[in-house]
This record gives sequence, C-alpha cells and structure tokens, in this order.
Amino acid sequence: MISQWQLRAAFAARLSEMYGREVPAYTTLVDVSREVNEDVLREQGADAERLGSISRVTAERHGAIRVGTPQEMRQVARVFGALGMHPVGFYDLREAAASAVPVVSTAFRPVDGAELARNPFRVFTSMLTPADPRFFDDELRGRLETFLAGRELFPPELLALADRAEAERELPDDDAERFLQLAVRSFELSTEPIDRGWYETLERVSAVAADIGGVRSTHINHLTPRVLDIDELYRRMTARGIEMIDTIQGPPLWDGPDLLLRQTSFRALAEPRALRTPDGRVEKGALRVRFGEVEARGIALTREGRALYDRLLTLVDAEAAADPAADRGELARALWSTHVPSTEQELAARELAYFTYHANPARQRDGSEPPNGLRELVAQGWLRAEPIVYEDFLPRSAAGIFQSNLTGEGSRNNDLSGAAHDSAWLSGAIGREVLDPYALYERQQHESLTRATRALNLTDTPFLLT
Repeated sequence: MISQWQLRAAFAARLSEMYGREVPAYTTLVDVSREVNEDVLREQGADAERLGSISRVTAERHGAIRVGTPQEMRQVARVFGALGMHPVGFYDLREAAASAVPVVSTAFRPVDGAELARNPFRVFTSMLTPADPRFFDDELRGRLETFLAGRELFPPELLALADRAEAERELPDDDAERFLQLAVRSFELSTEPIDRGWYETLERVSAVAADIGGVRSTHINHLTPRVLDIDELYRRMTARGIEMIDTIQGPPLWDGPDLLLRQTSFRALAEPRALRTPDGRVEKGALRVRFGEVEARGIALTREGRALYDRLLTLVDAEAAADPAADRGELARALWSTHVPSTEQELAARELAYFTYHANPARQRDGSEPPNGLRELVAQGWLRAEPIVYEDFLPRSAAGIFQSNLTGEGSRNNDLSGAAHDSAWLSGAIGREVLDPYALYERQQHESLTRATRALNLTDTPFLLT
C-alpha cells in the first residue's frame, strides 16, 4: 500500500521530472538551487537548517496551475485531496495586480506538521473570474463560460482513484501507479492545436485569461524549488545567461531574520505551439506562458506582524513614488531596519511571528523556580523557541511574478465594480472549507506550548497559552 504522503512525494518528483523535460531551463534552476544550498550548508552548518532540514529544503517544491470554473476547481481539490493536501488561504490577484490578472487563488498543501516535514508540496491554484465585468463584458463572458463548460481536464478514472485515496488515505501499488500516471499526464502541456482567434481575443483582456480559457486543457504554469540564498541564486542564474525578472519579490534582503517568502523567476520562454487559423489550417506558432520560479522561505508572521509588513510595503511605495531614482531595495532595507525587530527573541516577545516552544527538563532538575512569563522562560532557558516556517504565499508577490512574465498589460475597466469574491465564496465554489493559515499557525504554536508547559508542570499558567 502507498500512503498519501508517499503519493504526494512521488507526484511532486514526477511532476518535476516532466517539467524539466518540457522546460529545460527549469532543470538548470534546480541544479543551481542545489549548488547554492550545499554552499550555504557548508558555510553555516546547523544554522542553515533552522527553517527546515536540508533534505526537506532540497525536495521542496511548489507548483502553480490555473483552472476556469468552480467545477474544475472542485475536481482539482479531489486530486490534491488524494495527496493529503487542503485548500489554505484566499488570494485575490485581481486587486493585487496593477495589470489585468482576473483570477482568485488558493494553495493546496499539507497542514499537519508531520506531513509538512515528510513532504511540503504545495500547488498555488488560480481560478478565472468570468463574472467580473471589469474584464469580461456579457458577450465575452457567455462565450468563455460555454467554452469552459465543454472541456474535460481530468478523466473520470483519475477522479475515482483520487476519491479512493482520500477516503482510505492510501492506495494499492498498482492503483497508486495508475493514479500517478493519470495525474502527471493531466498537467502536461497539450499538443492539441489552439484556436488562434479565440486565444487572441482573450489575450487582449489578459494573457492569464488566455492561458486558462483559450485552451482545452490545463498545465503546470511554473514549478518552484526552494533555495537558502535567493540573492546568490539570482546572481548565478544571471551569470549563466538565463534572463531573470527584474526583482526579487517580497521582503528585502536585510540583516535580521528571514521572514515570510521571497520569490523570483526566469522569464517566460517562447514555446512552440500548434495554432489553428480561422480557415482551419494548423500552423506553427509560439506562446510565452510558462517559467521557472524559485523561493526562499522565512518565519511565519502573526496577524500583527503581517499588518506591519503591509504597512512597510505602503511606505516603500510612497517613498519610491516621491523619489523615482531611488533604489527600491535600499528604501525597503532602511524601513525594515527601523521598524522590524532584528532578532527572533524580539519577534516572539512582540508577538509578531510564530514559534513552537519546547521544554528544557534540565532546568527543572537544578531545583530553581521557573519565572512568571513566557519571555523570561525563554530567556532563562526553560523553554526553547523554534521558528515556524511560512508555508503560504503573498498575493502581491504572486501578482508581481505573474505580471513580470506577461506579454502585455491587458485591459480592465476600473469604472465598474468587481465581482465580490472572498474566502467564503471560494469555499462554496470548491465544496470544501478554505482554511485560515493564521489559525493553522496559531494552533501549532498553542499545541507546542501546551506540551512544553505540561512537561515543566506549568499547566496553571494561562498567560502561556494566549
């Protein structure tokens, strides 16, 4: 029998192998990521593994796919449910992007700490929003919805196997192999000719809309390894002659702890595609839709920490607008150095980041009395605080990656009101609850505190469990 986490690990590995065949520059990205990680491990030793073992970091991937309808999103959820992956977080890229990106998104991932440690594969999954009049008028919306209703992304056999794997949390070897074959095949780039006129009609609205609704299949849009030094990776990829996007998205490089998520990518490559002309002929063409992304993950921030991050982004925007010649990275570093605590201890004390807490029984054996406060317990060695890895995404960074790889700005009518979509709406569309990432981190922190305080016989100190 093959368990869910083994299915997940095997699917991630096969998807990576497939994507490397289709997009050779991705294989270069993986190789350079591995080189950088090995160098950082040699230089920093155990400190390099503070946010995850090197084996986890090396195996770690996130993918991105795009679908068109709630029905397709529900089917995606069944496929990823077979792998022990749940929808976490709501991301509205319509509002995060300056150009036309008419999608809302969630990320399917494991949520249990042990499952994340085994294999933390994630898939950032975006769904088109045809009902948003800022992008689609009534006539185009009708044509788009009719087109999407007439396609099948996932064969019934795959969905049936997925339902079995989710219900039973495992599959027999032969069924597991069949599931993996069908699942990987569903995310390959199709060779079926594309209706050039229809694709170009959608592309005038948004290149993302065309990539979703202009074809009769879905595909991996990008696949992302994790690296321990994203700035060094950026330099090495550029030195190899691979064109990277202009910036690294997310927090700046600074002297304090790594926080949240930093991302960058190489630019989308022109890939040969068969295009059907209005007179029915099939001719050779090329489309730029797929790229290779890389990420560096930091510590998960609390709601208060995230609010601080968002305020600093706004300040950077304002300062950059006031002085267009200024280096945006330098502006961000200066603001972070002023406003963000520079140590993990201070982040924990100000409740700006999430940590797990672990008891130190040796302190009990020395006969001393524990202090009355979480900060003091950590400072005096009664508890050890370990940072919780940020497992999720930043909508502005995701939109920035999308925008950096678009062929044009597209079009949107900001005089109209957008369709109201939020986490509750997406939960209904998917048919399963979109989980709150903050609640998951808070639960992980709370459970660790409960275990640690029990181990130290401090169960009557409710201040520890806030």
